[in-house]
Amino acid sequence: MSRGNAVVIGATGQTGRVAVRALAEDGWEVRAASRGGGRDERWPEEVRALRLDREDDKALAAVVGDGCDVIVDLVAYGRPHARQLTGLADRIGSAVVMSSGAVYEDDQGRNFDTQGAPDGFPRYPVPIPETQHTVAPGEATYGTRKVRLERDLLAAGDTLPVTLLRAGAIHGPYSRTPRELYFVKRALDGRRRRVLAYGGRSVFHPVHVANLAELIRLAAARPGSRVLNAADPEAPAVAAIGEAIDAVMGVESETVLVDGPPPDGIIGGTPWGTGHPVVYDMTAAERELGYRAVTGYTESLPETVAWLTGRLRGRRWEDAFPEMARNYGAHGDLFGYAAEDDWLERHGH
Repeated sequence: MSRGNAVVIGATGQTGRVAVRALAEDGWEVRAASRGGGRDERWPEEVRALRLDREDDKALAAVVGDGCDVIVDLVAYGRPHARQLTGLADRIGSAVVMSSGAVYEDDQGRNFDTQGAPDGFPRYPVPIPETQHTVAPGEATYGTRKVRLERDLLAAGDTLPVTLLRAGAIHGPYSRTPRELYFVKRALDGRRRRVLAYGGRSVFHPVHVANLAELIRLAAARPGSRVLNAADPEAPAVAAIGEAIDAVMGVESETVLVDGPPPDGIIGGTPWGTGHPVVYDMTAAERELGYRAVTGYTESLPETVAWLTGRLRGRRWEDAFPEMARNYGAHGDLFGYAAEDDWLERHGH
């Protein structure tokens, strides 16, 4: 028996590929919309792939058509996208929309946007509940635009029930900015020493795409207006992540730990680099949706490492992951081996 019909926006992205499959296997009739209109080879044949320009109001209305029981929006961002969804509320039964843990701020007003400034790392409670303060809504940054999206959608709760998922550090295949690349490339390049700032204790709570897909599946079946964190069952420190990736790749590495921030501004900095732990409370998702994670960080790594290794084969990392190269370019070369070697030699390692 069909659960109803679902529209997924951003269907061929990292999370969308898994979410479409999870919904289809759960009995939903899925329209999978993406800019290219492509398909994932693991989708059931009955999934209908559609081309969609997310910024085109008429195109989105056409994809929704006469209506859908649930719309899953994985690329919504800011007030214009909220306006699109609420404008179609009379044709949408409920919505599941991706937000981000980047919306939180600590009790002193520090947030992801202040990281890198003197004492700019937020000191969040551990774990962070959904009731924690958020940044003010606006259009200036990623976090402020996500809050704007959240506020506008929640204000329409009487006409459009919406579940907002505040995702942690998303991981798994098909990422455009895979944090695990930091360790995978070093192993492939034969680097057997690495430097980790903050004593290797940085924690940025991850969430695997399969766990996100499970949250989406559960929320689609239980419409409501709510905000929920989205994270894995464990939050490993960066040193443990490096060791786990080494184990998958069959290598051993010496880790040089540095207390405090990266020396020279870049040595030992990683995509997980935080001065204080970022850990999300999953109690609400468990209570409201009956959520149980379908995978853990370590057990999901082999698939991610295999995908990264294949993606890098015969290519420069900047060409394989151009968005990551752009994002981290302002913070120094992630793979500045010459600078690392010079620092290690100067400090007797």
